[in-house]
Amino acid sequence: MKKLALHWKILIGMVLGVLFGLLFTNFDWGPQIISDWVKPFGTIFISSLKLIAIPLILAALIKGITDLKDISSLSKMGTRTIITYVITTVIAVSIGLMVVNIVQPGKTITEETRNELVEAYGGDAASKAEASKKQKEAGPLQALVDLVPENIVAASSSNRNMLQVIFFAVFFGIALILIPEEKGKPVKDFFDGVNDVILKMVDLIMLAAPYGVFALLAALIVESPSADLFAALGMYALCVVGGLALMVGIYVVLVKVFTKKSPGFFLNGIAPAQLLAFSTSSSAATLPVTMERVTEHLGVEEEVASFVLPVGATINMDGTSLYQAVAALFIAQAFGMELSLSVQLGIIATATLASIGSAAVPGAGMVMLVGVLGYAGIPEAGLALIFAVDRPLDMCRTVINVTGDAAVSMMVAKSQNKLGKPHVKEWDDHYSEVK
Repeated sequence: MKKLALHWKILIGMVLGVLFGLLFTNFDWGPQIISDWVKPFGTIFISSLKLIAIPLILAALIKGITDLKDISSLSKMGTRTIITYVITTVIAVSIGLMVVNIVQPGKTITEETRNELVEAYGGDAASKAEASKKQKEAGPLQALVDLVPENIVAASSSNRNMLQVIFFAVFFGIALILIPEEKGKPVKDFFDGVNDVILKMVDLIMLAAPYGVFALLAALIVESPSADLFAALGMYALCVVGGLALMVGIYVVLVKVFTKKSPGFFLNGIAPAQLLAFSTSSSAATLPVTMERVTEHLGVEEEVASFVLPVGATINMDGTSLYQAVAALFIAQAFGMELSLSVQLGIIATATLASIGSAAVPGAGMVMLVGVLGYAGIPEAGLALIFAVDRPLDMCRTVINVTGDAAVSMMVAKSQNKLGKPHVKEWDDHYSEVK
């Protein structure tokens, strides 16, 4: 019998958790049983995600930057690639913030339900709201001051200081590139190894995801069974999907403007890679197909694709960044928190930089979201609100990550005069040749 895929297990866990919670709400002793014997497993699952957030960002970001050592010999193409990736990521996060600020899905929750959420999941929400208020009253350059840590060990001790950890990782990675390669190699090998270990930890934690989702959903049902909460969750999912759809439109426009290729040409060429990305939720797993589609069907020369696409799989996570922005504001709205413009600009910076260190594997986006929430002072327990729909949204945002990689590869190739005619014009022709 074929082994059931993880995403199906998670969806089954979600459904069973809801049904289990609804069943136990019919008994006076039901909520207490779930609170004492089921919810702790959900709490452990969330804690395990928070546990590896700092190590994952630190190791993956340093690895991602040091992997760009070829930028010295390919400085022109490398610079254009990185700048373009950063610009598209900033656009993606900005679109996410725009959509969630306009729709405001979290505010469709009633005050009664919001109070229940704060009581059940908020923990130190009041203190974080007070810290957020102080941040609003700070000077215009306070965000810049807060960017540089006094002590990296102290900064790494709290997810609240994620931006400082990112700053250190970027600084460290750049310095590692600038020293002689033979001296930097042991350090790079160390962080490569740490990154591999952390990714394996992500894999192991995600194996427990179906059980974590079950516990979280069951607890959510008995502690806050209001229908408006689930309506708001549906609006949140629509905001993410709508923002991702807008991002596809941005890619199509960029490709049209910079390469003069039609939307149909671009979307038809990359479609198989998009479908694989949707089914695997992994940019890395999709990379071989993405490279084949980009070189054979979109006309990007191999020397460009072999540089731009692996870099993109490492640092270009537009869909993930957009989702993090929407999720952060949705959770803040659900808890009744008002985020100032400066905090939202900080979310753009945090999500953009975190995307560089976001692993191209399923579930890593949720881990990175812990850092974004920590930066903005949003209760991390709010992850419980969105985990139910995270897996299908993860599939959707991976499609955007892959689509963005392909679009940027075409733009960079055009700027380098390396964009030619596709080797395979039509799928039917290619199929005939294979036969």
